[in-house]
Amino acid sequence: MNRTTLSLIACVAALAAVTGFATLDAPDTSGADTTKAAARLPVERTGLVCPAPSTSDLAETAYTSFTPVTKGAAAKGTAQLTAATEESTDATGKTDGKDGKTDGKTGETDGKTGKSKEKGGKTAAKPVLAPKAPGTPATGSTSGGTTPAYLGTAEGAYAPGWTLQETTQVAAGTGRGLLGVNCTAPDTEFWFPGASTAADRTDYVHLTNPDDSAAVVDIELYGPDGALQTTVGEGITVPPHASDPILLSTLTAEKQDAVTVHVNVRSGRVGAAVQALDDKLGGDWLAPAGDPAGSLVIPGIPKDAVSVRLVAFAPGNADADLKVQLASSTGLITPAGHETLHVKGKMSASVDLGDVTRGEAGSLVLTPTDDAVPVVAAVRVVRGKGDDQESAFIPATADVGTRASVADNRAKAATLSLTAPTGTAQVKVTSSAGSEGGATASQTYTLKPGTTQDVVPPAPQGLKGTYAITVEHVSGAPVYAARTLLSTDKDTPGFTIQTLPDDRGTVSVPEADENLDVLQR
Repeated sequence: MNRTTLSLIACVAALAAVTGFATLDAPDTSGADTTKAAARLPVERTGLVCPAPSTSDLAETAYTSFTPVTKGAAAKGTAQLTAATEESTDATGKTDGKDGKTDGKTGETDGKTGKSKEKGGKTAAKPVLAPKAPGTPATGSTSGGTTPAYLGTAEGAYAPGWTLQETTQVAAGTGRGLLGVNCTAPDTEFWFPGASTAADRTDYVHLTNPDDSAAVVDIELYGPDGALQTTVGEGITVPPHASDPILLSTLTAEKQDAVTVHVNVRSGRVGAAVQALDDKLGGDWLAPAGDPAGSLVIPGIPKDAVSVRLVAFAPGNADADLKVQLASSTGLITPAGHETLHVKGKMSASVDLGDVTRGEAGSLVLTPTDDAVPVVAAVRVVRGKGDDQESAFIPATADVGTRASVADNRAKAATLSLTAPTGTAQVKVTSSAGSEGGATASQTYTLKPGTTQDVVPPAPQGLKGTYAITVEHVSGAPVYAARTLLSTDKDTPGFTIQTLPDDRGTVSVPEADENLDVLQR
């Protein structure tokens, strides 16, 4: 036996030990299909980024963390949410105390920033909250206009389905009202239909880099006539562990009210969200739209909406013709005068649907009239009257899949909207224990085909603090969901809407068997 054969046998033996093989049997050559179905196992690590909430001195921001209880998850784990602050050291290993960072030799804490000093010149950010055990929300808060972006990491028991909500109340000024956003997973591409560079809007795209190396990002803007000419939208560098809010009106001189923002990451990853602030209609976050698709669903349009504006965009060169329908409480209806929407390739199309819901729960359903062409879409919703009007955004989203959750629900201030556009479906809705006490409560709902149902989530028993809502698909057709949260500040009316796509709390893991064919090659 020569050295090559001995090396191969030793290698295979080592591999068997690492992967836990019990035996080293010869492969089955009978021709029978021995493929095993992939198992779905809980994810072991989840990363999220939260954008800097506001520059207003009047801003009050709440952060809420929640992990639903997941069968098969690890017994232990960790989770944290810390500030995204760029670390900058000079050749001596010291940091500049002027910018709130400190000399790593002292090991002291900067009282102004709440950051602790570590050896080696690095700055450790003080966590804004400490997540509790799965099934119970944890909360934290900040105030003022200097709150940074935050980076979140959950591992083990805290990772499957981990969700973070950032909710900001701004009492006055441009963008006043209630602004809410689900902190998002970092990615390499984002679409935001519904942004604006108009004079009465101040829109920022927030780019947050959670990684140890710089990210390079291109930002493209598309209006009704195609791509807008931009000046500095290409090759934007986002440093490691840093966030960069970019004012859209600084990228182009064109004033357009219906703009689609495309964030494309050349290298690295970022989290992205658009903060849309209006001089008269308040403001909110525009979350990334779901992946381009031929058919789209935009769930959870409030029944008392006084204005609904739809913006759609076709990323490819082909035009898209969409049938516009409203899934109401009684079934699918077509808005009079807005039966279809023509979307030219690489151009933003918009239509004002007015008070399309007319006092009933509703969700928009967009389907191709002919050949399916991938599109992205979102709506801006306006509620209220006179000086008390406020706006929010709802992007087209994926269905709840197996399970989806949303955090930061408050007593008598949250409404859950459920829609099943294509068939009968059943879902289970669970309200978690409160962040400060209480017990879970659940209820099952049956949805008729093509309808939207607004429900008040089952109230947790003895609720104290805020709670989370988890929607689980029980049977039937796909279900789409959104949560509307109302301001609890009577002096500052406001609302915000978040969609509930699948939480991706589990991942498909295929069965693997040993293969000794390598010894025969």
